[in-house]
Amino acid sequence: MIDWSWLVDHLGAIGYRTVQHVCLAAIAVGIGFAVSFGLSIWAVRWRRVYPPVTAISGILYTIPSLALFAALVPITGLTIVTAEVPLILYTLLIFVRNIVAGFDTVPAEVLEAADGMGHSRGQRLRRVELPLAVPLVAAGVRLATVSTIGLVTISGTLGDNFGGLGFFIFEGYRHGFPTEIYAGAIPSIVLALAADVALVRLQRRMTPWASIPPTRPGVPT
Repeated sequence: MIDWSWLVDHLGAIGYRTVQHVCLAAIAVGIGFAVSFGLSIWAVRWRRVYPPVTAISGILYTIPSLALFAALVPITGLTIVTAEVPLILYTLLIFVRNIVAGFDTVPAEVLEAADGMGHSRGQRLRRVELPLAVPLVAAGVRLATVSTIGLVTISGTLGDNFGGLGFFIFEGYRHGFPTEIYAGAIPSIVLALAADVALVRLQRRMTPWASIPPTRPGVPT
């Protein structure tokens, strides 16, 4: 059963933990995307770099989160760095694969046309490759964001300062108090769903051409 009086008394704490949860996820996704974008451009320009980059990021992705947190605590202590490093590392594989796949969808003739127009490599990246790669890049952002929101709950093992909504889950489990577990789990699920819906809408606005169905010869539009 849910203890509604406890929920009412802890609305402020739930709100604080929700904001903390969002901040932890946003930092991890932002830094992870920046690092991954650089690695992906490197892998696209020098294709032989791609296998080792994905192999290393794949190995990092398979490390259990609790083990990684425990390994970092003696080095970085109970700090935000300990919470963020694993979250960032877990985004790399998702981002790199989707960003590289997005750039790979750009037709070779389009790249040749951009070169023929005198675009530099940087101009071609900004004006041609990146806009065409947006759908798959955005899909990677959605996947990484939802995944990270879920993983932030594990940081509740680090204690009070960096637990996000996971703090309630672990505290509720330790005290055998289901209401507290629900107070952490349900908002986490809602956050993940809300983030996914928001990013889908943002993707549609950024790529309006992707939602336009192709026309067939002889069929009026």
